[in-house]
Amino acid sequence: MVLFKAENITKKFATHLALDDVSINVPEGSIFGLLGPNGAGKTTLIRIINQITAPDSGSLYFNGKPLQGIHVHEIGYLPEERGLYKKMKVGEQAIYLAQLKGLTKRDAIKKLRYWFRKFEIEAWWDKKVEELSKGMAQKVQFIITILHEPKLLIFDEPFSGFDPINANLLKKEILALRDAGATIIFSTHNMGSVEELCDNITLINYSKAILDGHIDDIREKYKSRTYELIFNGFFNKFEASLSSSYEILESKEQNGHTKVKVKLLGNMSTNDLLKQLIPTGEIISFNEIVPSMNDIFIKVVEETNAKNGVKTMD
Repeated sequence: MVLFKAENITKKFATHLALDDVSINVPEGSIFGLLGPNGAGKTTLIRIINQITAPDSGSLYFNGKPLQGIHVHEIGYLPEERGLYKKMKVGEQAIYLAQLKGLTKRDAIKKLRYWFRKFEIEAWWDKKVEELSKGMAQKVQFIITILHEPKLLIFDEPFSGFDPINANLLKKEILALRDAGATIIFSTHNMGSVEELCDNITLINYSKAILDGHIDDIREKYKSRTYELIFNGFFNKFEASLSSSYEILESKEQNGHTKVKVKLLGNMSTNDLLKQLIPTGEIISFNEIVPSMNDIFIKVVEETNAKNGVKTMD
């Protein structure tokens, strides 16, 4: 079931077209990656979902019904630009913001105490926000975002300001929220996090959606029939054994072995390749190279830019 849907969203600011006929489908109980280079239109779409601004055209649906103001309490939003009041005490501000999301003061305090203990920030309850580090303030804002247990959570660069240990802590909590039934829209430039967390993605570039689908299907689509082989033997003999149906992309000595990257051409199969290689030496490992989401991101964006006559920055 789809929890949130945006259909044919267009938004223009003066002479800048921020979104051009963009559609996304966010399955219930999943983590959905909203990706794209800086200025692609991601933040504009997130603000439209949060009803901070409205689209010029297109439709938005929440749980099968047109998105309306009443849905604001069913959405939690952690923006990239942090918005805590620096002069207020942490606990006092957290209670206030929780009440804005519909919690009673009593329930807010109970839930906040639980999360402050879990994140080991109880000692900061009576401190002013301006005394917090960036990472500490991020923990507080994350707690405030999820406290009212919304059906849809939107995280925009949630790991900004975190060291690896605390970033890993937050990743575990995001996965736990999904497993508990939350639906998450996750916007980031860190493709490693996308591979770890996301089920589906949409990639936006220059206001248009240029790639979408399940992350496994996308990686499968962009495989290039390239394999990494490690063997004991002489490289010259290995190279001479190959027919013209294979291309050697890279070779190097490693720990007394030879590592080679080979690309299959035409209709040749891995079995055909192995038949040619086995006589040349002892094969230690043979693995297909599956492209990373970072590789795919760069490839698709550069191809789209080239098609549209846009020069990619070096």
